[in-house]
Amino acid sequence: MPLVSVVILVWKNTEHVAACLNALQKQTYRDFEVFLVDNGSNQFDALSRIQKKHSDLPIFMEQVEVNVGYAAGNNIGARLAHGHWLALLNDDAFPQPDWLETLIHAAGRHPDFTFFASRQIQNDRPHLLDGAGDAYHITGLAWRRCYNRSTKTYGLTQEEVFSACPAAALYLRADFINAGGFDEDYFSYFEDVDLGFRLRLHGGRCLYVPEAVVHHVGSASTGKRSEFSVYYGYRNMIWTFFKNMPSPYFWLFLPLHISAILFFTAYLTLRGQGRAIWRAVFDALRGLPRQLAKRRQIQKNRKVQPAEIIRTLSSGFLEPYREFVQRNRPS
Repeated sequence: MPLVSVVILVWKNTEHVAACLNALQKQTYRDFEVFLVDNGSNQFDALSRIQKKHSDLPIFMEQVEVNVGYAAGNNIGARLAHGHWLALLNDDAFPQPDWLETLIHAAGRHPDFTFFASRQIQNDRPHLLDGAGDAYHITGLAWRRCYNRSTKTYGLTQEEVFSACPAAALYLRADFINAGGFDEDYFSYFEDVDLGFRLRLHGGRCLYVPEAVVHHVGSASTGKRSEFSVYYGYRNMIWTFFKNMPSPYFWLFLPLHISAILFFTAYLTLRGQGRAIWRAVFDALRGLPRQLAKRRQIQKNRKVQPAEIIRTLSSGFLEPYREFVQRNRPS
């Protein structure tokens, strides 16, 4: 059985870590190790006590003195890992006992796929989905598929998706490392979509596995509608499009991308989050020279034809706006 390295990043608090490790203790697939990365939480002693209570798990601890961000923190864990497969798991995600076994079996049955998305269920509202893999739109917008939709009728079909949400995802570790891991300039948010795009440009494909189930608290550290999430989400959304969208589709879709930026800038300004969204757009533009330098290298190393990427994108005109309304509907 291939070794799986499970990386769990901890920041700000440790309230969910024990429950996450309890869920890993119950896994039917046993050939795995755990890397617990303390991302400047200042609670390393508390994590050490939690580790001792789970002594039957092969847990390796890594302490980072300051918060280096979600992207860099997970990269640290990935570089330390030994496994053939890399499983990323948020500390507020609680996998069902057959989660790892289901993902590994899916990987064995589908060798054409190199990374895998889980079925995420909202922990506090288990009748609703938290996600079923990532979708990416020709405008450059992205979202978690099936978010806030009924678990009884949505997200039940195994299918190819654009990318995987790293709250509970499985990657070929060599592919993750060779692609450079998450872009550490991103700090947090949209790093999963960006990585998925780069993996696809290298010939990778992502499979959504509905039988691989986790319950996810979600936004436990940053807040779903916080200034933090608006700033990093929209700044990184712009960078992802400029870095990864292959020509000639870059030029074809650029007007749509700009229109989407203008629409959401106006909307969020009216909603009282103008400071965050305008700062995001300004900093995205200021950082474009660095991102365009990355683009040249990414496109130079591309191994698939642009049309192969485009077939995986969502293109419905109103689709991203419907998803935005769905995500922000009252609980």
